[in-house]
Amino acid sequence: MQIHPPDRAAHVTPWPPPDLEQLGDEIAELSAHLEAATAKLLQLIREFDARKGWATGYHSCAHWLSHKVGLDPGAAREKVRVARALGELPLIAAALGRGELSYAKVRGLTRIATPENEAQLLALAQTGTASQLERIVQGWRRVSQQAEAEEAARRHRSRSLTVYHDDDGMVVIRGRLEPEAGAVLLRALEAAREAAYQRAKEPAAAPAAEPTSVTPTPAGPTLADPAGDGPTPAQRQADALVLLAEAALRHELDPGPPGDRYQVVVHVDAPVLADPEAPGQSVLDDGVHVPAGTSQRLACDASRVVMRHDADGHALDVGRRTRTISPALRRALLHRDRSCRFPGCGRRFVQGHHLRHWAHGGPTTLGNLALLCRSHHRAVHEEGFQVERAPDGALQFRRPDGRLIPEVPPPVPVPTDPIETLRAWHRTQGLTLDSRSLTRSWSGEPLDLGWAISVLHPLANPVAPSRRMTAL
Repeated sequence: MQIHPPDRAAHVTPWPPPDLEQLGDEIAELSAHLEAATAKLLQLIREFDARKGWATGYHSCAHWLSHKVGLDPGAAREKVRVARALGELPLIAAALGRGELSYAKVRGLTRIATPENEAQLLALAQTGTASQLERIVQGWRRVSQQAEAEEAARRHRSRSLTVYHDDDGMVVIRGRLEPEAGAVLLRALEAAREAAYQRAKEPAAAPAAEPTSVTPTPAGPTLADPAGDGPTPAQRQADALVLLAEAALRHELDPGPPGDRYQVVVHVDAPVLADPEAPGQSVLDDGVHVPAGTSQRLACDASRVVMRHDADGHALDVGRRTRTISPALRRALLHRDRSCRFPGCGRRFVQGHHLRHWAHGGPTTLGNLALLCRSHHRAVHEEGFQVERAPDGALQFRRPDGRLIPEVPPPVPVPTDPIETLRAWHRTQGLTLDSRSLTRSWSGEPLDLGWAISVLHPLANPVAPSRRMTAL
């Protein structure tokens, strides 16, 4: 009797099985549909951002996306960045819209692509893998950062300041400062010029022994200014520099704590705080008018000095400086609210807001206070937004037109079969996608990163023309 081995070929299961191969094709096709839909999404985000559709109480388009769509703030900022970049990169945007590029590739491309190199980088992205493209992007940025660092180091080395006496005894100053150092100097000179200007406007105080009834005579030309025209801009700049030096020496070069370096003083009458239509002043120290709403916002959480005047405007009494919100109450407020209470905000640099302003009789108590960031505090006082505490203790925010701003946006309706809806929509756009739409043409060769960067990056060293690009 002969025993024949079983015919194994007749029982071999093909791999992958037809159902799994079909499943893989469906995944690849749906991925292409999603990438094409992402292109449309980014186009809509770009238009929404450009038209400031988010400016309804939100800080930015990314902030709106984070609250409205539920994106992580970092992912929302990235979506807006890519959407803006694609507005200048039509070739890459079109490839994404045809489902030929993944969002991951496009996100990397937009970090380095310009209208000049867009076509070259697009061809690279359509050929290589996402990981290869990411390595090229990283290499590109390293070259750019190295060039930027070299430029910054060159500027740093070239900084200088020379001081010498001219033939007539004048001191001549000539220098070069780094941009950030120059910005500090320019800001300081601007402040010193303003301080000198304010001092010049103040009338000279009369000596104690002189009678106060003497009528002062207008100042006439002097030896320093024979024409009486006042100093030139260059002369004011020189005076400001001297004032800076005197102030620095007087304070032993100590800039002081950050909280004491800058202060804004607003003079506002009590009736104006309570009623913006009431007659009275609401002005800065230099006399510039500010809206009553601004004064109310600043008075919500600030140091306060109360002054009483007679009918002629002379000060009768000046009270001591007090804080509107005491340190202990502020600690309790921070512990309770922790961040800005405006829906979807969450910023931690906040100010205390009186739900009912103290000028209207509202108490400075925990129940009448809420934390708001600077922009939302301004929105409530000066842009028509409203906030109140509901009977259950929750805060309710409303837009200027009275519509309620929900704490959590309502969910958007989703079709019963979203995949078929997406396919049907693309068919109406004349877009035919299949499992090969996202497939790259790379044949498996290793990536020669150094050579690729040297060919692509305009700041890289030129490469000998004999080498061929076999990396992609």
